[in-house]
Amino acid sequence: MSTAILRHAKPLLTLRAPLFAGLAAAGVLSLTVAGIAVFGDGEIALPRAIGGVEPAPAVELTSHDMRADAAEHGAPIRFLDTEGETEVSLAGVRDGFSAGTTASADGSTVATHGSDPADAEVRHAADSALGANPNALPPAPIAGLTEPGPGGPLPVIAGNGMRPSRAYARPYHGDPGAPTIAVVIGGMGLNSAVTEAAINELPPEVALSFAVYTRDLQGWIDRARAAGHEVLIEAPMEPFDYPNNDPGPHTLLADGTAEENSRRLAWVMSRASGYFGVTNYLGARFSASQGAMRQVFGTLEDRGVAFLHDGAGRRSTIEAAANATDIEYAVADRILDEDLSPDAIDERLLALEALAIQNGSALGTGFAYPATVEQIRDWAISLDLRGYALAPPSAVMARRRLEARLAAEAEAALPHDESASADHRWAHDPNEAASAGSGHETPAASGH
Repeated sequence: MSTAILRHAKPLLTLRAPLFAGLAAAGVLSLTVAGIAVFGDGEIALPRAIGGVEPAPAVELTSHDMRADAAEHGAPIRFLDTEGETEVSLAGVRDGFSAGTTASADGSTVATHGSDPADAEVRHAADSALGANPNALPPAPIAGLTEPGPGGPLPVIAGNGMRPSRAYARPYHGDPGAPTIAVVIGGMGLNSAVTEAAINELPPEVALSFAVYTRDLQGWIDRARAAGHEVLIEAPMEPFDYPNNDPGPHTLLADGTAEENSRRLAWVMSRASGYFGVTNYLGARFSASQGAMRQVFGTLEDRGVAFLHDGAGRRSTIEAAANATDIEYAVADRILDEDLSPDAIDERLLALEALAIQNGSALGTGFAYPATVEQIRDWAISLDLRGYALAPPSAVMARRRLEARLAAEAEAALPHDESASADHRWAHDPNEAASAGSGHETPAASGH
């Protein structure tokens, strides 16, 4: 049993030495405090944490100090006034907001902008207006390119030979060796939301054509040009189902008199300024009449305005009338949105790319549908990465005109072998060989 007691008491024995040491230290400390209380000096102050910090010595004020010593005198802080009437200023810094002057090279003085915030705001607004869009085209009308018309200014060729078709066109400096694609979106101004989206979201190389009956037509044209788009105006022309499908009171009629069509065309062209060309609105029947088209083309050429057809008419008739008047013109290769599904529009755009590779250039037209604007916007984003150049229609017109002229000059320079032409199997009547043995000769055709 004694063994069991020792086994349970052993852990307590291990605490005996520290316990006795602690009790001894507490006893010594108690005796020390009691001795100091009985035999010590009662005036001794125990050290305190806040009692050992002495105030900083006073610093004598110098001539550069701006305030007096308020601690000693109990007076509030006051700011020293300047002596006399002289104002305090910093050397090299102009006071106030007045505009300064700078000496120019010729010795004259040139006013410079001051630092007035109001002046800075006005100057920033002016700079923003000038540099808001580097693609912006000059405001219309340009001096010397108009004359009074029935509804406003009519375009004319300037005295120096400048034509509206070139003055109002968007400049183009793209790679002439790249396949070039141009796109025109018509019907602008009929739907404000779509027109806004086309102006703000489409690349500036995409041209916009405006309906002639658009309210505030000149304002819309000005906004389009400010965004960099070159502009056309739409001339309403007679469709096959006229008057059931009536483009309006100023429609050009295939059987109309020359005087009446001229009057209506003058009204259309004087509705606004700033357009480089005219395009058709409808007009399948009108464009099938070469005489009517030739009259319109003659008027446009005399005024220095180009013509672009949307491709919905008879191409051969349009080309014959254009060649007869030597007008700057183009006929679209594809209508992009006859089917408004996104896939169908994409297929037409791919067809334009193929035509551009094959012929060097391609021209497509569309209408002011939301789907058309959205698909062309998305398609154009990576067009240059695919090796194509997006160009304004005026550039494609100029390229095709140059190519046609060079082809005509090359053909004219080729030597013509009259004997070879006479011996060609299609140069004679097929019945000539049958009558040759009878001694009767048939004269050769002379239509070439």
